[in-house]
Order: sequence, then C-alpha cells, then structure tokens
Amino acid sequence: MKHLRLILTMAAMAFCVSSQAHAADVKVIANNSVAANSISASDLKDVFLLDKDSLGSSHVEPVLQNAGAAHEVFLKAYLGKSNSVLQAYYRSLVFTGKASMPKVTAADAEAVAYVARTKGAVGYVSSGAASEGTKTLEVK
Repeated sequence: MKHLRLILTMAAMAFCVSSQAHAADVKVIANNSVAANSISASDLKDVFLLDKDSLGSSHVEPVLQNAGAAHEVFLKAYLGKSNSVLQAYYRSLVFTGKASMPKVTAADAEAVAYVARTKGAVGYVSSGAASEGTKTLEVK
C-alpha cells in the first residue's frame, strides 16, 4: 500500500511537470484592445469554454485553431479536453441557444492575423510563432 501511494504521488507529479512543460509550447495572444496583460489559467479556461466574455473592462472572444501541435497542447494544458469533447461541448451550447461557435483558424499565421484585427480577440499560437500586431498575455 505504501509503495502504491508513492507510485501514484510520483505519477501525479510527473503529470504536473509534463503539463507545465507543454504549456510553455504555446503563447496566449490578444488584440491590443484587451486591457489585461495577464490572465489566470482559470479565467483563460472560462473564456474558451464561453463561461466568461470579459477580462476586466474588456469584452473578449476566443479564437481557436482547428488542429496542430499548438492546438493540442493548448487543449491539454489549459482546457483539459480533447478536440472532439470540446467540439461536442460547443455544439451543445449552440443547439441550446446559449452561445455561438467561436472563430476557428487554420494555423498560427491566420490566428495572429485574426486576433490583430479583431477587437477583443484572444487566441493562442506556438511559442515560437511571430505575433506582430498582438500582445502576449502571461498565464498565471
């Protein structure tokens, strides 16, 4: 029993370290109209699950990518959902009239371009992607 508890504890610690390392592989970007310079992981999740539509005094809207490494890392590190589960979640909100589908882009460059020109847009890109015209939000 003691060994099992030790193994479970070590596995949990490895998962946490793994999630943090993966989170460093993406950066959260926002339109310059968004007043915040940082966002809590909880608020970020709420924005992307359409439970929250403002950060401070700024209205925000999530911008997703439809596939790719940054998308998979973002889903795992910040939303804790697979793409199929997230899409089913959004469809249920749309079906019940509670929300509209968020904007979806094909790649980092398209996400950056959309976020740069759309007031209140918040998205994510690979950590090494150029993100001119947007600001990077620190996730706390």
